[in-house]
Amino acid sequence: MADIEDSVRGTRIVFGEGVVIDSFVKIKPAGGVGDIVVGAHTTINSGNVLYTGHGIVIGSYCAIAANCTFAPTNHEFKSRDARIRDQGFRPSKGGIRIGDDVWIGANCVILDGADIGDGCVVGAGSIVRGVLEPYGVYVGIPLRRVGSRS
Repeated sequence: MADIEDSVRGTRIVFGEGVVIDSFVKIKPAGGVGDIVVGAHTTINSGNVLYTGHGIVIGSYCAIAANCTFAPTNHEFKSRDARIRDQGFRPSKGGIRIGDDVWIGANCVILDGADIGDGCVVGAGSIVRGVLEPYGVYVGIPLRRVGSRS
């Protein structure tokens, strides 16, 4: 069974028609007031963790493999005179946007500011930040484009 926490700050969590959320998925309003919106017929497999942070938008017909982390937020850490946990969160880099028909492999980390274009494939174990061009195939740490869907 998925663990979806209610927001105390008004964050919305919206699922389109036919969305499948597998067991052991955690959705947690934390680090901001962004919404989570998941498009129709997207599947989020077991072990994924999604923090609301500055928001996550996942398109339709996406496949999210097991054990990925979606972190559209960052802790502030500049001051040595205060504990990191007491400094709050950094300004938004735009949240996370994932286009339609995207496949994200197992054990990926998707960071604040990631913008994954329609039709992309992200290989297992990758760390994603920045813009991924539509229909690209991306892998690794650091992330690099290794091909495209034809």
